[in-house]
Amino acid sequence: MPAAGPTAVLSSGKTMPLLGLGTWQSTSEQVINAVKTAIDAGYRHIDTAWVYGNEKDVGQAIKEKIAEGKIKREDVFVTTKLFYTFHRPERVREAMMQSIGRLGLDYVDLYLIHNPQCFKYGTSPAEVFKPSADLERLFDDVNHVDTWKAMESLVDEGLAKSIGVSNFNSQQLERLLQNCRIKPAVNQVELHPYLAQQDLVDFCKKNNILLTAFSALGAPARPKAFASGEEEPVLMEDPSVVAIAKKYGKSAAQILLRYHLDRGVSVIPKSVTPSRIQANFDIMDFSLSKEDLASLGELDRTLRYVGANLFVTHKYYSY
Repeated sequence: MPAAGPTAVLSSGKTMPLLGLGTWQSTSEQVINAVKTAIDAGYRHIDTAWVYGNEKDVGQAIKEKIAEGKIKREDVFVTTKLFYTFHRPERVREAMMQSIGRLGLDYVDLYLIHNPQCFKYGTSPAEVFKPSADLERLFDDVNHVDTWKAMESLVDEGLAKSIGVSNFNSQQLERLLQNCRIKPAVNQVELHPYLAQQDLVDFCKKNNILLTAFSALGAPARPKAFASGEEEPVLMEDPSVVAIAKKYGKSAAQILLRYHLDRGVSVIPKSVTPSRIQANFDIMDFSLSKEDLASLGELDRTLRYVGANLFVTHKYYSY
C-alpha cells in the first residue's frame, strides 16, 4: 500500500497507515472536501462510522480520487464501525451491508465494534445521546463475545479485511482474546497526554493489538453531550506542550500527534481545514526525544474529554 507515512502490520497480516483522518462531527460538504484534501496531502487512512452519518460522503470523495487516478482502492485504508444498536449477532451483517453500501465499496479494511455498550435495535442515535432519566429502558444486554463471533464471519465473507473494537478496556479485551477465533487487530480509544492509559498501551502491545488514538488533541470541538460540564484544561495550551513545540519549531498539535507515533500508537486527528489537515500530516520529519516523551507522560491526569458521563449504569460500561 503506497503511503507517505509510517505503517504497522496488524495481527490480521494487513498493513495499516498509522496516521489517518478522522471525520466525526463534520457536514457533508466538509467531509467530502476534507477527505479529498487529505488524500492529496498523502493520507491513506480514513476513519468514519455508521453513527457519523457521513459514510456516503467519505465514499464519494474516495471514488472521485480514484477516478482522478490519484489512488487505487487498495491504496486507501478505510475504517468504519458497528453502531450500538446492531450488537445482536443477527444484526451485525445488516449494519455492515448498510455501511459498505453507503461507502460504495465492496469491503472495508477495518470494522470496529464502536462501543461495549449496546442498545435496543431501532433506537436512533438522537435517543442514545439525548440526556434522559430513563435511558436504561433503551439498553440491551448482549454479550460482546457473541457480537465478536458475528464480526469474525464478516472476515470469512471478505466484507472486512480486519476487525477490532473501540472504547474497550483491558478486561473486555481479555474476554475477547479468551473466546475468539480471530484476534482483535485494533482498539480505538481516547488517548492523549492527559489520558495516557499506559497500562492499556502495554496490554495491547503485549497482545499485538494496535491502539488508535482519538481526541488526540483534547477534543476541542466535541458536542456538549460529551463534555463533563466542568471547566477543563486545554491540552494544546499546556505549558509543557507549548515549550516542547517551541523547542522543535512545531505546533502544539504536531507535538501531540507525534507523541502517539513515537509511542507506537496510531492516531486519527479530525479536521476540515485544509491547512490543518496538511499540518497534521507534516510530522514525519522529526521524532521526540525520550526525555520529551517522558515529560509528556508526566502530564497524565486521567482526564477523559469524551463520553465519561455516558451510559454509566449500563452493564458493560467501559470505564
